[in-house]
Amino acid sequence: MIAIEVPEGAPPFLDGELLREAAEAVLAAEDADPEANLTILISGDAYLQELNRQFIGLDEPTDVLSFPAEQVDPETGELYLGDIAISLERAQAQAGAGGHPLQAELQLLVVHGVLHLLGYDHGEPEEKEQMWAAQAKILQELGVPLSPPYRPLMTE
Repeated sequence: MIAIEVPEGAPPFLDGELLREAAEAVLAAEDADPEANLTILISGDAYLQELNRQFIGLDEPTDVLSFPAEQVDPETGELYLGDIAISLERAQAQAGAGGHPLQAELQLLVVHGVLHLLGYDHGEPEEKEQMWAAQAKILQELGVPLSPPYRPLMTE
């Protein structure tokens, strides 16, 4: 199950289906367990800054953070991949800067976050190349209208 938490008053298209579809596309593309559980939280800059400070050591807002868990529920046997937190404010700014719809930016951030849950990283040039290629392929399959290199603008 993919749990989606959105703030009250969020745009109507944030009903979760758009984000769920992006997460499911990553699981399918990476041959991950389609029944794996994860949570996607849409919040704001202040909360992402708090998480970034607490877990990464950077006192600044960011667009997306992933918290891999890879735990199996001993009662159900279901895999819990982890949590993804996305700043709606960062997504709006990046969509504007990139000249594409907010929905496309949110799909990009979900794809990026789920890839992190599955073990991708972009700390080294080779890792970055692999992650960006995986993102590009998934976003193309989803029909997301972005220009290459299919990556968040502010996560470098």
